[in-house]
Amino acid sequence: MLVNPNDLVEKHFTRLKPEQKRALHKLSIRTLRDLLYHFPSRYERSGPSAQISSVASGAEVTLYGTIRKPDIRKTWKSQRPVAEAWLEDASGRIKMMWFSQPYIAKSLADGMVVKVRGRVAGAGAKAYLANPEIDHSPIAPEEAHKTLFAGGAELANEAQPIYPESRGVSSLWFFHVMKKLFEARVHERISDPIPPEILKRYNLPSLSAALVFIHAPRRTSDAAAARKRFAFEEVFALQVALQKRRQEVAREKALPISVNQSALSDFLESFPFPATSAQERTIADITKDFEQPHPMMRLLEGDVGSGKTAVAAATAYLVATSRPPGRVAGTLQVAYMCPTEILAKQHFSTFVSYFKDHPISIGLMTGSECRVFPSRVRYEESAKLSRATFRKRVADGLIPIVIGTHALVEKSLHFKHLAYAIVDEQHRFGTLHRQKLVTKDALAPHLLSMTATPIPRTLALTIYGDLDLSLLDEMPAGRKPVATEVLGPKERERAYERVRSELAAGHQAYVICPRIDEPDPAKELALQAKSVKAEAARLKKEIFPTATIAILHSKLTPAEKEKTMGGFEKGAIDILVATSVVEVGVNVENATVILIEGAERFGLAQLHQLRGRVIRSTHPPYCFALPESLGPTTRERLKAFTNAKNGFELAEYDLTLRGAGELAGGRQWGVSDIAMEALKNIKMVEAARTEAAALIARDPELQNHPALAARAASAERQMHLE
Repeated sequence: MLVNPNDLVEKHFTRLKPEQKRALHKLSIRTLRDLLYHFPSRYERSGPSAQISSVASGAEVTLYGTIRKPDIRKTWKSQRPVAEAWLEDASGRIKMMWFSQPYIAKSLADGMVVKVRGRVAGAGAKAYLANPEIDHSPIAPEEAHKTLFAGGAELANEAQPIYPESRGVSSLWFFHVMKKLFEARVHERISDPIPPEILKRYNLPSLSAALVFIHAPRRTSDAAAARKRFAFEEVFALQVALQKRRQEVAREKALPISVNQSALSDFLESFPFPATSAQERTIADITKDFEQPHPMMRLLEGDVGSGKTAVAAATAYLVATSRPPGRVAGTLQVAYMCPTEILAKQHFSTFVSYFKDHPISIGLMTGSECRVFPSRVRYEESAKLSRATFRKRVADGLIPIVIGTHALVEKSLHFKHLAYAIVDEQHRFGTLHRQKLVTKDALAPHLLSMTATPIPRTLALTIYGDLDLSLLDEMPAGRKPVATEVLGPKERERAYERVRSELAAGHQAYVICPRIDEPDPAKELALQAKSVKAEAARLKKEIFPTATIAILHSKLTPAEKEKTMGGFEKGAIDILVATSVVEVGVNVENATVILIEGAERFGLAQLHQLRGRVIRSTHPPYCFALPESLGPTTRERLKAFTNAKNGFELAEYDLTLRGAGELAGGRQWGVSDIAMEALKNIKMVEAARTEAAALIARDPELQNHPALAARAASAERQMHLE
């Protein structure tokens, strides 16, 4: 019987338990094709598969059996908790012990069938497995001894695939299921999305061969060839989707924007600082795009403090001083969307300072309030408006520049002549928000996406293939590099001394903690890390008794956050103890030192963003990373954080060290781990981009490539582009 790869898993595996169905749903596995595309994350060569009666002391073994009597006890002298259980098969039984891991006993149940890997300790009647790895499996032990292709051959020396798991489905379960799919030849019935000529050009295996290679490699080179092929496939499919979108945008019409270079120069001269050459270059790129008949699609990447907001303000000024087509009054409009209320208010204040000498109305719309500058009562101030009045003014075109949160994509908000959409820290939005903003008018507005998250070039080419790229790779004049130090537990007094000297000089400080509340001691797996509330109390009591200390975290109400931030901005608060909620959008020039507790718990991108909070002025800035543990990996990462001159350098370093996942967030982008590995290879990414552009130029609607069209649509959905 022919099996369709698009059949639901439940159709062919009718004995699935409820917890297995939930696990598959959690792993986004619906069809047989999804199963085949659920790739191993690694491979293991464990010890020989054996019966319990034949194990020898000191040997590495793989055992299959049934769990009996799971329990927790404490050692006699040290009172360390120990999880215990017996493993039983037809030949006998052996004790298993996990030291200081009592939670393992809670995950086991009497009668559970498992696969166990570990070293035999003790001897004779006192032999036991010490801290073995355990693979929960609902399949029979005799089935587990079979390979994917050879009916009863032992697995002693073969690489065993280890899959991403979820409670209810283990690597052993996937191994068993893959065997059935290969026996039914499901892998041979999936159409290859990569055209044959491209496979040949880059020496890539066909889809059916690659599926065999990745799930059941005979050699290491088989798995490597398969991973290379699937990495290329994902990046290529995504590039096809992005190139298709780019071509569609090129066919759209945009509102014409008049570029008055003289007026632009006057506006730039009114800034409190001279523009950098990188800012001038970026503004020139954007104004050139404004003169095109189709909408701009551009990504502006700039390190923390490099002046992206100034670029946004200068280009918004051009739009807000342009007349709609055929009109002698009124102006075009700008929508500036921010991910948080704090950031929206920050940019509103910045725009007000930039535009105070220019008679242009600027609006602020967040979930909690609407404001407009200038006030009709006092020009230098903004006034609060009702939501209905604000919406009416925007709909009438009376507010040319509107800054806000996702409130800007409300159905009830309509722009009269939206010509320019700016999205800040755009990766923090679902692209659905971006698309809603872009499609609010009959004519598509120009789009500028901005991010301070450093993105490696390969990732930028992959994720933003439909956007042109601009870089702000210079800092404004007078900005000093942050003096960064990593201090162990016995050295933290140096950080406190620096804070004291900065406070004495009239400056302010941040202290960042990983948690809001203290961890529950009853929860064995709770994150044991410093909390904002407890650390603020400790600092006040023991370290800085005379300082004014406040806290900021996500559980505060908007009014509480605003009050705290207002106090910090005005200098009424000396030390702000916060979570990473200050990572984006907090701009207090007088804050010159930051302490990051539990620094090893933050990603490098987060650490870099947090450090950026203290480079907002010409005062010398300081950053102290205070890790709770300092193992070799943490030491290497924090050394890179200390030495990197800028975010771009840090991004490329992290890509080399760990893959793109941490800095750019593989899960966040919807790119699989296997494609993230490919991002280390700039040649592969550029080849995929080149091939995609050439193919879309020949076949814009992919009529001759239905399998590729389906794969590209799938990649686009994964990337949240729809």
